[in-house]
Amino acid sequence: MESAGELSYMENGESNKSVMGKETCNNNGGVIRTAHNRSNSFMRKKSDPILVSTIRFQMLRQFLANLQQVIFGTKLAVLFPAIPLAIAADYYKFGRPWIFALSLLGLTPLAERVSFLTEQIAYYTGPTVGGLLNATCGNATELIIALFALYQNKIHVLKYSLMGSVLSNLLLVLGTSLLCGGLANLKKEQRYDRKQADVNSGLLLLGLLCHMLPLMFRYAAQPSGVSIAESTLELSRASSVVMLVAYIGYIIFQLKTHRQIFDAQGDGGEDEDEEKAVIGFWSGFSWLVGMTLIIALLSEYVVGTVEAASETWGISISFISIILIPIVGNAAEHAGAVIFAFKNKLDISLGVALGSATQISMFAVPLCVVVGWIMRIPMDLDFSLLETGCLALTILVVAFTLQDGTSHYMKGVVLCLCYIAISACFFVHKIPAPLDQNNVNLELNSA
Repeated sequence: MESAGELSYMENGESNKSVMGKETCNNNGGVIRTAHNRSNSFMRKKSDPILVSTIRFQMLRQFLANLQQVIFGTKLAVLFPAIPLAIAADYYKFGRPWIFALSLLGLTPLAERVSFLTEQIAYYTGPTVGGLLNATCGNATELIIALFALYQNKIHVLKYSLMGSVLSNLLLVLGTSLLCGGLANLKKEQRYDRKQADVNSGLLLLGLLCHMLPLMFRYAAQPSGVSIAESTLELSRASSVVMLVAYIGYIIFQLKTHRQIFDAQGDGGEDEDEEKAVIGFWSGFSWLVGMTLIIALLSEYVVGTVEAASETWGISISFISIILIPIVGNAAEHAGAVIFAFKNKLDISLGVALGSATQISMFAVPLCVVVGWIMRIPMDLDFSLLETGCLALTILVVAFTLQDGTSHYMKGVVLCLCYIAISACFFVHKIPAPLDQNNVNLELNSA
């Protein structure tokens, strides 16, 4: 009988012998399994190939094998029905808050499946291309939501969601990991490699500087009464180019010159069964394109109904965008980071939290500014005083927390309490559309 993995190899027209050669080559070449992949792996479950191996027709057998791996190969498969329900709710004009809630639930398993599919493709493309896929698709859900918000000119939703993703990773994910890991390993000393934390902290501080420059520029020029909207926009675009160049340097540093720093430690034998592809390249690519399109559709629903959900539930847009959307979008990845902390593998937990925050801050945010530049939409890096202040305090607290290379549960308590305090701040922050760039430009021009 043929396994699902063998079916995928048949799909690519390869014999078992050549497949074994490819697997050996990949393992020796070092297919990069990042902390993101390993954290999401805890949400996966093995499929039984016997269920589809008895089907006579090869094409149908291949399709069902891939369906079994992609759709039912995750513990979050129970949330997949939320996707057709969200589409039906939009088609039959149900309440917009229902569309918002169902779309968020549907995005949760899709985010984990995108990580799974990029990992599968990486087995065929090699470590460098696979690493680039992880570096660009690690936060695909947040990035697609941000781009749809940019397309619909909802700059405030875009900025809030990206800022919330950074705060969620640095405080909630990292804090919960340190807290649970410390409580589960009270009699053990938890240590981690400071090199990775130092690199990510430096990039986060650079991103913070680029965020503060437009804000400080606006406040410095405010007493003169001169309109500075155009100058702030140009400064933001220049800073975004600098951030993207720095992120490219970070990718080269991570994948080529200093790859050993970022290789997840403590792999052991428990992940060896994961070190092989279970679907073919073209199947993985097709599923990835299809799921990306579904994520785009649900993201459009989320962006289009966030104001209605805010009014119906009596919760500010800032709280929904900064707190709810990031938590739901990366639930699987966050749960994996906590589980690794339980197993005293803090290097992987830190890789998830800091790596994801760095990717949002240094890649997703400046990319949205550049895309807005191309689309002639005035997206800038001025995130207002409250948001930038919260980001600055968060980065400083995390940098001081990780400076000694050891961990205990009190560090997690501090980070979690900081997240609760910031959440309470944005829960009561109900200024209507404070970051709508069009309104800001009109006010400045009239002044």
